[in-house]
Amino acid sequence: MATLDRRAFLRTTGLAGLALGLAACGDDGATGGATGGATGAAGGGFGAIKLQLSWKKNVEFAGEYFADTNGHFKNAGFSQVELLSGGGSGTSVESGLATGRCWAGLSAPTITAPAVLQGAALKIVGATFQKNPFAIVSLNKNPIKEAKDLAGKKIGVQDSNELVWNALLKANGLDASSVTRVPFQSDPSMLTSGQLDGYVGFVTSGPVNLRMQGHDPAYLLLADAGLPLVAETFTVTQETIDNERDKLKAFLTAEIKGWKDAVADPAKSAELAATVYGKDQNLDVKEQTEEAKMQNELVVTPDAKANGLFTMTPELIAQNIESLAKAGLDIKAEQLFDLSILNEIYQADPSLKLA
Repeated sequence: MATLDRRAFLRTTGLAGLALGLAACGDDGATGGATGGATGAAGGGFGAIKLQLSWKKNVEFAGEYFADTNGHFKNAGFSQVELLSGGGSGTSVESGLATGRCWAGLSAPTITAPAVLQGAALKIVGATFQKNPFAIVSLNKNPIKEAKDLAGKKIGVQDSNELVWNALLKANGLDASSVTRVPFQSDPSMLTSGQLDGYVGFVTSGPVNLRMQGHDPAYLLLADAGLPLVAETFTVTQETIDNERDKLKAFLTAEIKGWKDAVADPAKSAELAATVYGKDQNLDVKEQTEEAKMQNELVVTPDAKANGLFTMTPELIAQNIESLAKAGLDIKAEQLFDLSILNEIYQADPSLKLA
């Protein structure tokens, strides 16, 4: 099939904001290998693989850093797991899987679904973030706590997020004329200066940055406002599921262990992001620590705690399909998701679940 460009998908779907880490981050298309000391040439029988990240190397990928640093990939049988930075033109996971640049990748339903609808034989086999981090960010002196609070407000929305914005309004029965949409380029000073009542942004970074600047932020997750979607989804080819199932199980098992480590230690997550894997990104350890704490709330939900990290209940899958439909992406659950691999992993080893 033709090369699938990440930005082309985003233009097609209009859901750039829902592809975790896009609108809120700078463009960093560089690729880089795993730099932790644990995944050298002494690994086991699965050899080396390449994992395509959805964006640049920041704390979003703490679980991958721990899986590398703490030897989980090596112990699972991989001689090396190379982490490829995403974000640049032509570096989407879907493109990488189509061209063989990567063996697996971290993406989002709003990017994978269009690829599948265009004929790509891809599946989502797990979801790191049980809730997408997109939110309406406001200030507690004038908070937006429910979707109905949007009426009469001035909300900053980037052009790239138009479709998700319209889907949010549709999901809540709100007329677009009841809200003043203001052009927005991710500048939070428009909120703090009173030019906006709120803006569409990431809950993992927006409130953290506002708080560090001395403000008192509030936020409404889109996932809690009628538009539930997962994020940082593990995406692979159908061929991998059919022909490399044991290898995929080993990989996901190592990822589970890495993310259990990350959830338990936000400070170390930030340190690995800022000083090792993303050391060229000029990341602030304190800020990354707070973002790690925020993202843990999206990773560890009651269902994920009960059933295991990355799992999705049938209800959550159905909700994602409904949300995609509201955004104009009509796809069936069986076309997009295959959680059977994770189910087999946890059935074989229930100790992998969070304590």
